Amino acid sequence: MEPKYHRVLLKLSGEALAGDKKTGLDYSVITEIGKSIKKCADAGVQMGIVVGGGNFWRGRSSGAMDRTRADHIGMLATTMNALAVADVLESLGMDVRVQTAIAMHQVAEPYIRNKAVRHMEKGRVVIFGCGTGNPFFSTDTASTLRAAEIEADIVLKATMVDGVYDKDPNKYDDAVKFDKLSFNEILVRNLAVMDSTAASMCKDNHLPILVFDLSRPDNIYDACMGVPVGTIVSDEA
Repeated sequence: MEPKYHRVLLKLSGEALAGDKKTGLDYSVITEIGKSIKKCADAGVQMGIVVGGGNFWRGRSSGAMDRTRADHIGMLATTMNALAVADVLESLGMDVRVQTAIAMHQVAEPYIRNKAVRHMEKGRVVIFGCGTGNPFFSTDTASTLRAAEIEADIVLKATMVDGVYDKDPNKYDDAVKFDKLSFNEILVRNLAVMDSTAASMCKDNHLPILVFDLSRPDNIYDACMGVPVGTIVSDEA
């Protein structure tokens, strides 16, 4: 099967890496995710990955710490996750590079856009840590920024829900799932796809988002192959 997308940016939440433990890392879960990523790369898909840090740090929600410092700690959490994912992918025989938006030369490359693209062109998976490198910006925004910079065809947002709903499906039995949405719809209706900064960036750069469930890791492969999964958000619904 030929992939639908040549180059993708995969956003992995930190919580997804923790599995049922909710915090920390579950290597059996990450390994299953890694196997799906490898299938994509073996099929010729160029892969960039942004990881969140919520399995280690949720400092901003408490309000007890200076927001800038809390976000800096969150950036370090994403780096731990990036290194863990890299370790698993390498154990599966993949060639991987970790790049961070905050310099830490002893453990990762600094983020350099042209270098990241060259890595992907050579078949290497590039994992981006530290978000954008700036406080007040989420890893969702980092995903859309990196996707635009590397000229990805799509942002694949792997979540714990199987798409976008008109309201929280965990709270409301009558929640309705969308198969397709426009950027205008998610912004006007304030739907929980990603934060408004990230959604606006995708809209401005005509960059589609596919939101899907990661509880079945092979959804990553299916998404790259064009198999209908989750909810697609684009310029036109």
